[in-house]
Amino acid sequence: MSNAYPSAPSAYEFPLLIKQLLNRAKTVSLDQEIIYADKKRFTYTDLFARINRLANVLAGLNLAAGDVVAVMDWDSHRYLESYFAVPMSQYVLQTVNVRLSPDKVLYTINHAKPKVLLLNSEFAALVKDYQFENSSIEHIIWLDDNGMTVEGVFGSNQSRVVGEYEALLEAADDRFDFPDFDENTIATTFYTSGTTGDPKGVFFSHRQLVLHSLAEAASLGMLPNKQGVSYGDVYMPMTPMFHVHAWGFPFTATMIGLKQVYPGRYAPDTLLDLIINEKVSITHCVPTILQMVLKEAQERKASFNGLKMIIGGSRLTEGLAKAALSQDIEVYTGYGMSETAPLISLTDFSINEPEMTEEEDINRRCMTGKPVLMVDAQIWSTDNKSVGIGKDNTGELVLRAPWLTQSYLKNDDAGKELWAHGYMHTQDIAYMQPDGTIKITDRLKDVIKSGGEWISSLEIETILSLHPAVADVSVIGVPDKQWGERPLALVVLKPDCQDTKAEDIKAIAEQAVSKGMIPKYGVPSEFKFVDELPKTSVGKHDKKVMREMYGTQIEV
Repeated sequence: MSNAYPSAPSAYEFPLLIKQLLNRAKTVSLDQEIIYADKKRFTYTDLFARINRLANVLAGLNLAAGDVVAVMDWDSHRYLESYFAVPMSQYVLQTVNVRLSPDKVLYTINHAKPKVLLLNSEFAALVKDYQFENSSIEHIIWLDDNGMTVEGVFGSNQSRVVGEYEALLEAADDRFDFPDFDENTIATTFYTSGTTGDPKGVFFSHRQLVLHSLAEAASLGMLPNKQGVSYGDVYMPMTPMFHVHAWGFPFTATMIGLKQVYPGRYAPDTLLDLIINEKVSITHCVPTILQMVLKEAQERKASFNGLKMIIGGSRLTEGLAKAALSQDIEVYTGYGMSETAPLISLTDFSINEPEMTEEEDINRRCMTGKPVLMVDAQIWSTDNKSVGIGKDNTGELVLRAPWLTQSYLKNDDAGKELWAHGYMHTQDIAYMQPDGTIKITDRLKDVIKSGGEWISSLEIETILSLHPAVADVSVIGVPDKQWGERPLALVVLKPDCQDTKAEDIKAIAEQAVSKGMIPKYGVPSEFKFVDELPKTSVGKHDKKVMREMYGTQIEV
């Protein structure tokens, strides 16, 4: 028998749907601005009308609830409108990773089977060559910023093109009544940019995305104003909107009602112009993008004026954190994955900060952070038991939270492996400090095993990054006849430090050995200077490619 209190006959049960994220902004942020690069400015009042217009355009395409609508675009106001109009209409939004190789892009489209494609003209050549006889795509909506016409690309084969985005919205009604439905309905899907095999599709429900947005806002809102989010902030993504919902921030920023800036394609000069001219105060990116904007600002002698920047995707090294802080970027770490929607942990700051040395502060900013609200994070041994806390208790980080993907799209076996024994397996090796701070030491597949001992590639990279000549560094394991594997350091030197010798870089690792920070066998056997390091489509170090390129560098 239920012991729940009865509801009033007309009480509203309030399903956790994405449309509910708009409630506050519809009341308090009507005059707030949305900006797309140097191309378009409009208010939240316009945004809500445009979301309705897009919903009416989609409603005219004879779609069924659950049909997939894919978007191939750079970060734009159009993308933001799709984040809301598509799932609020009971369709599934597929954010296509346009930085994957062409065959992988087509794989993700073939796998998700969208009925509608919102297509930026810059990617039209890829779609033009797509075999439409076998395609699920019935309708293409044309997106263009460069004056490129449909006729110029598709010629007479335009039967699937519904029209140009702005013209379609202009002709559509600006009123739309979005229905209530089950909050567990799938809202979005996208594909992991993993370095092995075909990309895997993850998916998230309305309920999950609403809870993620609330937890993100609350967790950032509890940080001091210098690092956290507040109503006066200006938000701009520097993690693509096709990648894990730009870390969920467009949903969160719209829910709060912030001024938002969308930069289009990421170019360092454009990003810096927008940061300065629009007074952007909070953003997020991978270390590669941070390096790009730091270099641009150095060349212009520009300041970031305390820009709050959350780094994820790849390890924030102490050297890069120091460089960012010196240029007035309030930089710190967030952790998550495609499968986690993504926010799991953040660097912890408080109003009453204890006294810290500069080194202690930078070290804190580079750790994985503390779990955010509602996240159950544990460290497990190989026999799936919690190993406790402390540096000596290293194992795999496993998770529970109400917004984690429940499986992989059309891949139940991989989903079962992901969720073995009731927790999501991250394949990240970590330990947890007594205060709850997580320290990821490596990816399961990137740990180097030398002479029976484990070497953390991330730990060695952190130390080498502190050398003032190092612009970027990656450490990989390569075969060794005597030890099984030995670490090889791949180093990108700063432009004005090209005469640096390998012995100079090695010395900093040897100093770390003398201080007891790393074991002697952790010092790389060889240092190789390279012009650049291979990256994945979202800017992470691609160690699989590095191992293929440099795997025989050390004599065996």
